[in-house]
Amino acid sequence: MELRQLQYFLTVAEELNFSRAAERLQITQPPLSLQIQHLESELGVLLFYRNNRHVELTDAGKVFADEVRKMLDYLRRAIENTKRTHHGEIGKLTVGFVGSATYDILPMVLREFRSLYPDVQVHLLELPTPKQIEALREDEIDVGVLRPPVHDENIRTEIVSSVPCVLAVPKQHPLVNKKDISLTDLAPYPFVMLSRKTWAGLYDEILGLCSPTIQQEAFEFQTVIGLVAAGMGIAVVPQSAMNLHTQDVEYIDLNNQFPAASMGVSWRRNDQSPLVKAFIKIAMETG
Repeated sequence: MELRQLQYFLTVAEELNFSRAAERLQITQPPLSLQIQHLESELGVLLFYRNNRHVELTDAGKVFADEVRKMLDYLRRAIENTKRTHHGEIGKLTVGFVGSATYDILPMVLREFRSLYPDVQVHLLELPTPKQIEALREDEIDVGVLRPPVHDENIRTEIVSSVPCVLAVPKQHPLVNKKDISLTDLAPYPFVMLSRKTWAGLYDEILGLCSPTIQQEAFEFQTVIGLVAAGMGIAVVPQSAMNLHTQDVEYIDLNNQFPAASMGVSWRRNDQSPLVKAFIKIAMETG
């Protein structure tokens, strides 16, 4: 049984006239009649009552027509969805992200991506950078929005944004009114640090710059700033976090004495997914 035979059968079933069906199919009537006979022979049932003046579906033919119509509709959808998936118009994309990306580039990237690809299912997983790298290796996420650097030759990373770091201190802190603050001025004050497990690069750079006395560590910048607001210490945070706890925290620009906070997107180097490519392109243009 061939797909062509089913299409021929359905056309005759719709027209109930072999001449009109042949005209629709752009073939002559004899080969059309022959294909219907072959189909009936293969099925072992009569599909049409026919004579020189009249063509009518048998009861078996009516059931077969309904089922063939469903099958061809399903096949058309399958072909369409396959093509749309190939072009990145539908499918599923799993994105890992660090918590601080939610007040950085992630909302803008997601809005743009969803507007361009509304039929793509986007699944989000909040993970620190080391966990994202592991998840990429294990094919658990398709793309990561994370804090560079990434040291893995099988994972490609592009920097999409970079903002200065600033000093977050509690309201009424002695440093608020001090002019020309240097790194040595920070020595008397305890620090709240973002955990090295979350962002090893920034952690190590701060330790190398000012050897802080660490009072407390936290896994996300939101928590770090909350602890600063509670008076637990001072902290180095990205400038993009300055809208957090503005009533309880002062942010001080130390004129680039701290490292910049970069945000990157990472994906498997051999991944050819059009959805991944589209997400990366949007992230780089948005950043």
